[in-house]
Amino acid sequence: MKILVTGGTLDKKYNPLNGALGFDTSVVADMLTRSNHTLAADVEVLMLKDSLEMNDQDRQVIAQACIDTAEQQILITHGTDTMVETANAIALSELANKTIILLGAMVPYRINQSDALFNLGCAMTAVQLLPAGVYITMNGQVFDYREVEKNRAQGVFVKTSPRQ
Repeated sequence: MKILVTGGTLDKKYNPLNGALGFDTSVVADMLTRSNHTLAADVEVLMLKDSLEMNDQDRQVIAQACIDTAEQQILITHGTDTMVETANAIALSELANKTIILLGAMVPYRINQSDALFNLGCAMTAVQLLPAGVYITMNGQVFDYREVEKNRAQGVFVKTSPRQ
């Protein structure tokens, strides 16, 4: 399994000097250690960005990384605000029967009550069981990327009608 790190809330760190959330290093390696998983996982940090700052070029970098990796099972950590847009960009690529799951967190891993580790665990299980395709795993659910949106009022992902 390949894990591509792109940033998002999952990787953010609280700065007590100014109250801002920002990036220094990825927490994914720590999350994997803490989860006590037994899967072979190769982690690659592509970028550490808030998804609201991502552009089409960033999405192309992520899609190309999916194409270039030899692994058939890929997890992508991503910010929740534009996760669906990135999933769409990946789905337009030549993926050769790969199962790709995007996941994120509403609360940074480094903060108590974070959903990050739970979401990673769900994604690690889902990537082993799902057929080839692009999915989003959040809030204990697996969504087809064409049938999901972030409900900002509730702070969760919800199923929608299929998009083309």
